[in-house]
Amino acid sequence: MATYHNQQFRVAIIFIFFCICYGAIITNLFLLQIYQHSFFAHLAEKQYQAQVTQAPGRALITDRNHKPLACNRYALSAYLCPSQIEDDSRLTTFLETYFPQAYDHYLKHRDSNFMFIQRNLTDHQKDLIADAHIPEIRLIKEHHRYYPLSCAGSIVGITNIDNEGSLGIEYLYNNQLKGTESCFNLKKDARSALFYFDKKIVASGTDSKPVQLTIDADLQFLVHELLAKTVTEYRAKQGSVIIINPDNGDIITMANYPTFNPNMTQHLELSLTKNYCIAEQYEVGSVMKVFAALAALDEGAVTPDEEIDCRNVTTTFIDGRRVNTCSAHGMLTFTEIVAKSNNIGTALVAKRLNEKLYDHYCRLGFGKKTGINLPGEQSGYIHPPAKWSAQSVISLSYGYEVAVTLLQLAQAFAMIASDGYMVKPRIIMDDTIIRSLVPLYKKGTIDEIKKILQETTLQGTAYRARIRGYRVMCKTGTANLLENGAYIDSKNSYSCAGIIEKNDYKRVIVVYIKEAERPHLYASQVAVPLFEKIAQRVIIHDKII
Repeated sequence: MATYHNQQFRVAIIFIFFCICYGAIITNLFLLQIYQHSFFAHLAEKQYQAQVTQAPGRALITDRNHKPLACNRYALSAYLCPSQIEDDSRLTTFLETYFPQAYDHYLKHRDSNFMFIQRNLTDHQKDLIADAHIPEIRLIKEHHRYYPLSCAGSIVGITNIDNEGSLGIEYLYNNQLKGTESCFNLKKDARSALFYFDKKIVASGTDSKPVQLTIDADLQFLVHELLAKTVTEYRAKQGSVIIINPDNGDIITMANYPTFNPNMTQHLELSLTKNYCIAEQYEVGSVMKVFAALAALDEGAVTPDEEIDCRNVTTTFIDGRRVNTCSAHGMLTFTEIVAKSNNIGTALVAKRLNEKLYDHYCRLGFGKKTGINLPGEQSGYIHPPAKWSAQSVISLSYGYEVAVTLLQLAQAFAMIASDGYMVKPRIIMDDTIIRSLVPLYKKGTIDEIKKILQETTLQGTAYRARIRGYRVMCKTGTANLLENGAYIDSKNSYSCAGIIEKNDYKRVIVVYIKEAERPHLYASQVAVPLFEKIAQRVIIHDKII
């Protein structure tokens, strides 16, 4: 009997035990499937679903022939996760020795989850990290910009460390070049991060789009070499060259020296990033006589063959104002006055125009921006009649009291090359060609100024620019530089602007050299030979026979 009761007791105990177990299981299932349903559903969703963003690669910048001027490559960057580091004795010694800035940052932010040691590592830095064998230092690949044509840096610009445009075309067209990110929802295999299915777009981005420039990369390189050689030879402060197609306003070359290497910007000198062709304005001297002559011819104030007494002196007074010129001449025709760059004869004719000279300079685009798609363009300056002194109209006639950019000068010469039609300069191939509907000057007046320019090249100050078989029409300018409110005779700029023609082929070239170290030089010695060399390279490059 006792045995029977013992068996019943054991059965009861087992029954109760299983009831408790089943109760626990049912309770757990209730908690999992009902009470905590949303929590575990979200957890499951996290295991199977992922949301990722994807940015398009930064688009290319190319020249007119689709040669890359800015492209992409990978660069290695080194980083740390400070909050995860337990023993940093070797690490701190290494950083203090080779990456002192990162060392200082690390000491101040030991609790941070992430910090860069150095981005865009050099080969030497990569070797240092590899030889150190410090596991806390990790490497990551990042997109980085590369510029095959470094001498176009002042046009193309650069990106910053985050691959955002900060100068030039990179800055101006940053949004177009980088595009926008797309966001995707992905379902993945919970056991492997390598397999995805059911990809859905949450937010659709935009593709990056390339930018094509009007620049010719080959010619840009060749011209830059010639410019650098001239600036170095004369130990000048700087120089610039513009080549423009007057028919459509395409800028074929825009070279500056000295400039910077856009691939080496760790210790960038900001002054070297300037595009002098548009970002600085100059008093260019006698080059402006071309436009004073154009104004005088258009107003009927003079004819090309009118003889004018230049007084056979190098210094004289006109209406009480002192006028200097390089060489003494007696009676000269107006054509000869421009060709020989006589300031006295130019001033006498300019006095016949007075305030109309200012009006013509404004008509030619001086004193206002061309509107080219490049950042940093200056508007130049013309001394207005309301502020004139008795000297002003005289000074304006041979290039003082008027400051122009080299692009404005090129645009004005392009107008002459285009028989009086003004065309807006462009640097972007997709930009609309904008040309004036009517000519600014009558064809007869343009033909007269072309003959005067041709005479200047054949027998005047620009005679060294002659090229057999081609019509070359150019004018020189030597100007004293203004310093602390006074013009310095020993500091000069040298310019030569002109047109090359053969049949339907036309190119405008503007050359500028600033402050050569050698004294007593003229544009005919410095700028004209450079103009001639560049013109020859252009003709050979373009295969104009």
